[in-house]
Amino acid sequence: MKKAGILILGLAFLEAAAQDQNSSAEKMNMIKTNVTAYAFRNINLSYERAINRWFSVNIGFGTMPEGKIPFINAFLKDVDEKRFQNLRVKATNFTIEPRFYVGQGYGKGFYIAPYYRYSDVSSNTFDFYYDYHGPDGNTYQIPLKGQGKANGNSGGLMVGVQFFLTKSQNLVLDFWIAGAHYGNGKGDFSMSSDFLLTPDMQAQLKKEIEKLDIPIVDYTVETNANGAMIKVDGPWAGFRSGLSLGYRF
Repeated sequence: MKKAGILILGLAFLEAAAQDQNSSAEKMNMIKTNVTAYAFRNINLSYERAINRWFSVNIGFGTMPEGKIPFINAFLKDVDEKRFQNLRVKATNFTIEPRFYVGQGYGKGFYIAPYYRYSDVSSNTFDFYYDYHGPDGNTYQIPLKGQGKANGNSGGLMVGVQFFLTKSQNLVLDFWIAGAHYGNGKGDFSMSSDFLLTPDMQAQLKKEIEKLDIPIVDYTVETNANGAMIKVDGPWAGFRSGLSLGYRF
């Protein structure tokens, strides 16, 4: 029995040593960029570190230089979009993403990834106008200048699959199949006018801004003689998908 016990312990030690040797032989680091995101001006880079066969941590950063809002006509009617013709935005995001691999491991195969994302969005000084229907029966176009910023914290879940493309397993293809996140956002946007707005002008301006009905985001509008203040405080959501290419070392 004693010899059998020693034999079992010896075999267990050899297996553990073999696993450690296999782990040390693996390349545990990857640097990647989501190539599909560049179509939306999103310059990005991520670093993934394999902790063991089944677990890794991926950290990503992205920035979108100032420009038009991608797919703005998807959430604004054509009439409303014309009011924001020179609106430009810039954005940054930071993501930390633990990954659990269910395939071959060490960064290869299918994975499930809960994640946290911080996002920041700000605008240029843009022009906005609304049609004021006066008590005399005439319509007057009232111009305003707007600007502001908002940020959001959200958590989500993504599923994907990662491949090593070359014989040396240095080239990485990371397919984000689908991911979604949800959280809370806060921000302030101001609109100022060169005209002193009467109470009736303020009431109509408030209705016009509320009528924009921007999806997902909750906001409140306050008006005064100089313009309007829009406060963002509510849901913050997003979707992730794409293809990343990278180098493993």
